[in-house]
Amino acid sequence: MITLIANAKINLFLDIINKRPDGYHNLETVMQSIDLSDILTVELADEISVECSDPTVPQNEGNICHKAAELFYALFAKKGGAEIFIEKRIPHGAGLGGGSADAAAVLIGLNALHGKPFDEKILLKLGAKVGADVPFCMTGGQKLCGGTGNAMENTKEFDWRDYLIVKPSFSCDTKKAYEMYDITPVLRREQDGGVYNVFRALYGNAELNDTVEKLERLGAEAAELTGSGSAVFGAFDDRKAAINAAKAFPNCFTAVCRPVSRGVVLIDGII
Repeated sequence: MITLIANAKINLFLDIINKRPDGYHNLETVMQSIDLSDILTVELADEISVECSDPTVPQNEGNICHKAAELFYALFAKKGGAEIFIEKRIPHGAGLGGGSADAAAVLIGLNALHGKPFDEKILLKLGAKVGADVPFCMTGGQKLCGGTGNAMENTKEFDWRDYLIVKPSFSCDTKKAYEMYDITPVLRREQDGGVYNVFRALYGNAELNDTVEKLERLGAEAAELTGSGSAVFGAFDDRKAAINAAKAFPNCFTAVCRPVSRGVVLIDGII
């Protein structure tokens, strides 16, 4: 059995360049790993099974981790399975990449349990087949990403000490967000060093806009939506200010987080 930390991500900058012929979208985004994380245990078994501490998260075949395990064994070309358990701490429907982070942990965990048959390059290609954010979630840090999000290069364009995550009571559906964009696209904004999110511009949602403005009034150096939402982050240079700001959102999920340099971390395991 192996135990892994799967770190969430935030999009410090997110814009859509265009829609691709395959139906996906070319992006320009800067992603940052944060220490808000799910904990996964992966144990080899005869079949693939997925359980989660959060009953609202899909179990078994409906979970992205099941797809990750299926694709791993298809490439491994050997029959196998795994019992996967997810201790859920990253809220879903938030734009924090929780599902992608979990899938990334499964791929890395299975690779370790089988003696590392695949190098990082192959694992990243496999991750891209699972989901657009999975390759980033496997590596982590802060990266400028293009294509569907899988073309990555290291960057340190943004450098804040702490992030306050605020998720309202509602969630956002990524597929529907892109469908909305296809119907009413937002003019692309050239990156100028500031935080930006094309989906907040697209939504025009009063609660999200108010949350961003409130974080800025509470001392955030910058604030913006992450991913397709619904979570918003505030960037702080003072951790106490971030902790105090969290008290202003009693009806929301909040977490004060630090940026981290890795997406998945092995914390225990016998290989």
